[in-house]
Amino acid sequence: MTCFSVAELLVSAAIFLNDASSFRLFMHEWALAEAVIAAASQIAKKEELKEVTEVTIKVGELQQVELNIFRFALLQLKPASFKDAKFRITRAKATLKCRACGHTWPFKRQKLDKSTAEAIHFVPEVAHAYIKCPKCGSPDFEITEGRGIWLKNIKGVR
Repeated sequence: MTCFSVAELLVSAAIFLNDASSFRLFMHEWALAEAVIAAASQIAKKEELKEVTEVTIKVGELQQVELNIFRFALLQLKPASFKDAKFRITRAKATLKCRACGHTWPFKRQKLDKSTAEAIHFVPEVAHAYIKCPKCGSPDFEITEGRGIWLKNIKGVR
């Protein structure tokens, strides 16, 4: 049986897809999954859980996480105490609010070109450089919903 490291598998997948941006996307999801596992492990330890049975995660739309890759990474990275854990993942729709006129509108990823969507994928804060209020044209808005990743709930056995 041949064993491959995660990095080797990701490079192989990116070569197979013949797209360097796919590799960056894979790395983003794996890094996020690693952070979620680390945070959930810390909480489980603090709560004295011997086994984690369920982790509920909310993913903001502006993170533009590929959920299948993210879920696969979670399953591959989970420690022994998470062996039978179910990962429940939901999306939080992104909502923006203009600071100039007060208009609120939903984020529309499909209205962005590929490079802009990719920039926002990695650093959601750059959305201000690309998105403007559809009512008054101001780039001064706040992201009221749909940014970040939250651990909503962790269930386990003490």
